Amino acid sequence: MNSTNSRIAVAITVNGTAHELQVPARQTLAECVREELGLTGTHLGCEHGVCGACTVLVDGQAARSCLVLTVQADGATIETVESLANDDTLHAVQQAMVDNHGFQCAFCAPGFLMTIKALIDNQAVLTKATLREELSGNLCRCTGYASILAGAEAVLGLTGESNA
Repeated sequence: MNSTNSRIAVAITVNGTAHELQVPARQTLAECVREELGLTGTHLGCEHGVCGACTVLVDGQAARSCLVLTVQADGATIETVESLANDDTLHAVQQAMVDNHGFQCAFCAPGFLMTIKALIDNQAVLTKATLREELSGNLCRCTGYASILAGAEAVLGLTGESNA
């Protein structure tokens, strides 16, 4: 068998659902959630880990899914942007972005939303300046970031003057 065509068994839990899959050895987690599981909310931008659009949570930590091989995620719990809304109720991060007009085209939205969710879930202690640093791995070509930062600051409860 050609090693480039070999498939490997993996077990991952994505958005609360367990999956046992046979995946190509070189398949990225982004490709897996999009192509194998049909969860297309995870966007592929640069495919080099630079833009952050593909950010998902792997065992509660923000990760660039274009840089993680699916086989590396064997046994992991994955959360994608599809995990945020509950029926017709937006997650607090999503609602904060709506309230602050966070995005224009929203191609970058999944990465920002999941990065901010990880900060909330991990109870990160942030200032406005450290929030900017935490979000610096997510690129947006539309907004100029002010509205995204306003939404993130609102949901994280950061008030007062910026330290940046």
